[in-house]
Amino acid sequence: MTTADDTASFATERDPKLRFIIPGVVAVAFLMEQLDATIIVTAIPDIAASLGTVPLRMNLAITTYVLTLAMFIPVSGWFADRFGARRIFMLALFLFSLGSVLCGMATSLPMLVATRALQGIGGAMMTPVGRLILIRSFPRSQLITAMTYMTLPAIVGPLLGPLLGGFLTTYASWRWIFWVNVPFGIVGMLVAMRYVEDTRADERAGFDFPGFLMVGISCVLLQYGIENIGRPTIPVPAIAAVLVVAVLLFLVFVRYARGVPAPAVDLTLFRERTFKIGTLAGGLCRVGLNGIPFLLPLMLQVGFGMSPIVTGSITSVSAFSSLAARPLLSYALRRFGFRQVLSWSAVAGAATIAGFTLLEPDTPRWILMAYTFVFGFMRSLQFMTSNTLSYSAMPAAQLSKATSVGGVLQQLSVSFGVSVAAMLLGLVTLDGSALTPEKFQTVFLIMAIVPLLGLPGFAYLRPEDGAEVSGHKRKEAKA
Repeated sequence: MTTADDTASFATERDPKLRFIIPGVVAVAFLMEQLDATIIVTAIPDIAASLGTVPLRMNLAITTYVLTLAMFIPVSGWFADRFGARRIFMLALFLFSLGSVLCGMATSLPMLVATRALQGIGGAMMTPVGRLILIRSFPRSQLITAMTYMTLPAIVGPLLGPLLGGFLTTYASWRWIFWVNVPFGIVGMLVAMRYVEDTRADERAGFDFPGFLMVGISCVLLQYGIENIGRPTIPVPAIAAVLVVAVLLFLVFVRYARGVPAPAVDLTLFRERTFKIGTLAGGLCRVGLNGIPFLLPLMLQVGFGMSPIVTGSITSVSAFSSLAARPLLSYALRRFGFRQVLSWSAVAGAATIAGFTLLEPDTPRWILMAYTFVFGFMRSLQFMTSNTLSYSAMPAAQLSKATSVGGVLQQLSVSFGVSVAAMLLGLVTLDGSALTPEKFQTVFLIMAIVPLLGLPGFAYLRPEDGAEVSGHKRKEAKA
């Protein structure tokens, strides 16, 4: 006799304990990916000394991970549909764990950069495939609760990363910031093998690999060119050629994408004004604001002489501010609308970046922590507002593509933000001088200009843009 459990469509309906097991293993995978984006920042000086390089070059270990993460996000869903979600999720955990082992064994900067790229490939597949597993394991009525597990790592990761990185670097070794991932990866693979279904799409659509390569190589060349402006490893004409080729290759993709039914990056999404402004103008703000989590730990350790654990305790405070910004965002959008909130948060973000120049080595730590909290608050307000705007008017049929493209652009803003910050540090020390607090202050002032570049884009917003989400227009109508 066939029971209701036998005919249930979702794994969590057939086996109730999977309601906790599946979100748990996916959440752990997300946490690993989030941790490794931030855990390294407080260990940079120690890693540089161990590998025989300068702290400034260590930005490659961050940007390589994030750039690889961004590049492989679009292809991960296709792999899951083609080869099965469980197989790709387990492969992602394996690659991430293997990359973690090799990162901890690195004996040179090139080896660390290469193994960080391997981590990035694994991390890129963990996030979207894990999301796909959740969607296919839960009925829609329970999906909101299940997806909550996806937001927790995004909150905990930036908070725990600097603290854990500082603790392990101070009391053990910087190599443990990578090896700590391995037990979680092994357990995740065993649990996934036992409890996650190997679902596939009914129709296996093709993937635009030529377009994927064009966009990927273009971004890598652009990043490489920016890196070399600050600390050149190739002649200046070669740097200019690399940047020109990067731009031309992207323009070739734009022309190519017009004749492809499903390009790797769907540029037609940018016809929607709110998506275009939220991702592009908001992305410019992100580049400036995302350079600070790289600059600040370096200034505290190299410029101010603080220990990794003290640095981690100060920089982790910014994660708390994101929690404080969340309840204020709804009120601010309802009261002022997207255009004003985005514009003023960009200005406030620029002002707080410039304010870091007022900090000195003898500044009390509580003031450093309080100011870091303020910066994190402004940064979170800008990020959450631009994210909300980006998808506020996107048709449901295009929402999946939009979130994929938006996620890639968010990761690229992190990578380019770190690259720009490192480039500026390289330029102010081209004469071979040391990284003094005054040099950091100069870079903070220049970085403060970058968020303001998004203001012209925000000015194109109309009062009714995103009104269904913010409630701003309805309030004006009522008044």
